[in-house]
Amino acid sequence: MSNNDNLANPAPLGLLGFGMTTVLLNIHNAGFFEINSMILAMGVFYGGLAQIFAGLCEFKKGNTFGTLAFTSYGLFWWTLVFILVNPWGAVATEHFPMALYFIAWGVFTFFLFIGTLNGNTGTKVVFFTLTILFALLAIRDLTGSALIGTIAGWEGIFCGLSAMYVGLAETLNEKLGRVIMPIG
Repeated sequence: MSNNDNLANPAPLGLLGFGMTTVLLNIHNAGFFEINSMILAMGVFYGGLAQIFAGLCEFKKGNTFGTLAFTSYGLFWWTLVFILVNPWGAVATEHFPMALYFIAWGVFTFFLFIGTLNGNTGTKVVFFTLTILFALLAIRDLTGSALIGTIAGWEGIFCGLSAMYVGLAETLNEKLGRVIMPIG
């Protein structure tokens, strides 16, 4: 047994950091409330810092996919918060650059989705719905469509909830020693 076998599974932390932050931001995107400090704080700390930490733990375990995914999405949250609150101008209101930002993340996510095809169904759902979310956000910013933004919000809520489910399933299944929340 190697030392890496004695390490806890960092994926639930990363999945929950991603999932909970995604749900909260997309409740905003669906039109329920304005962007606020709660969403920004979740983006910096739970969506950002917790995922980066999970990615570094995946590195220690030798999991290249987990390292890339969690550290990248943690840094996604940090860049998004910085874009929204940056002191140099209203970049967040420039629709074409934001569309390119979401397209870049969508392409990245699509390739990670391909990497999930030999894994469990829950993880496939997370990456597939995240690819769709980035596409919808790009379309919203390219077209200026509030309806597409609302649809993206609802789809993002589903994506975040699916990540939360997988993270909680991995935790509870491991803790209880049997499958009580199937992930396929």
